[in-house]
Amino acid sequence: MQPLTRTERGSVTAAFGAVTVLGVLSMAAAGGAGLADPGPLSLAWALFGLLWLQRRFPLIGLGLGIATILALRVSHLTDTGWLWPATLLYVQAALVRGAPVIVSIAAVHALAAFNLDWTTLGHSARAAVASVGTDALWLCAAIAVTLSYRNWRRFQAESLQRLRTELDEQRTAERLRLAREVHDAVAHTLTVVGVHVNVAADALDSDPDEARAALRLAQDIRRRAMTDLSALVGVLRTGDGIAPPVAVPPLEDLVAGVRATGLDAALHVDGDPDAVPLPVLLVASAIVREALTNVVKHARAGHVAVEVHYGPSTSVRVTDDGPGAAAGPPGHGLTGLAERVAALGGTFSAGAGEGGFAVHAKIPA
Repeated sequence: MQPLTRTERGSVTAAFGAVTVLGVLSMAAAGGAGLADPGPLSLAWALFGLLWLQRRFPLIGLGLGIATILALRVSHLTDTGWLWPATLLYVQAALVRGAPVIVSIAAVHALAAFNLDWTTLGHSARAAVASVGTDALWLCAAIAVTLSYRNWRRFQAESLQRLRTELDEQRTAERLRLAREVHDAVAHTLTVVGVHVNVAADALDSDPDEARAALRLAQDIRRRAMTDLSALVGVLRTGDGIAPPVAVPPLEDLVAGVRATGLDAALHVDGDPDAVPLPVLLVASAIVREALTNVVKHARAGHVAVEVHYGPSTSVRVTDDGPGAAAGPPGHGLTGLAERVAALGGTFSAGAGEGGFAVHAKIPA
């Protein structure tokens, strides 16, 4: 249960004390006692002070309150009730202690009150049951309401904690996804820019115009990538809330960037991407980007084909005709993609295909 602040506890205790004093004096007056009689007045202010003592010592305050009530009743100084004057002492104790302890104390209190009313005060068993039973029913209702409220507050606190935990997990997962996006974007951009820089370096002496064109293209690619990276890094730097959706890089731009390096790249897309959830679109784009990056860096291919089908089961396939990427185990990029696809319930494979290397994924919507 969410604990009350010091000010809130003080306000609650003051309200409880005021109600107890008014209740005891009112019931004493209704029974014919005067407001200045020492018994009711002593009981009222004693219970008021014990309510404040309960803030530090819940059970001690409750025990002293019970003893005070019983002693004043046996001494004939008051006849306001056996159990009910301690109602708010029970309520405060029940808010901080377990139900079995409070219920046990209440049962012992009721039995002691019945025994004193019957034996010490000399009332009949029937009269003792009527007197104590009425108080006991009232006290049972008060304790039941208090414990229900306590359980409701505890449920609220647990629900809030679960919600915070879920939000933290979502925030962490989102930041990891964005970190992968940054990694993929940087790797792809550096690879494509590197190819154009190499072209410019090779053509600098023999064909300055081609070298300048290659450098301008590299600059354009760098500028677009910096815009995307600034957005991603800005989201990563925010420490609160769930990151907003990130725009999906158009597949045409990814393929065009690779095609500009001189590689023959074909793209075939069918289906409606608007009907596909954003996480699937992002993973599909990341697969294409990572696969094209690997083709440019490692495959030594002359042709690469990208096929994407959007639908209830989105499929992505990237194949090339080069021998370079077929050697060695999958890198961190492909391994990360396999994990992301698996997290969405899909399947992922990467390995030697017909005359080259093939990356294939199928992701359910």
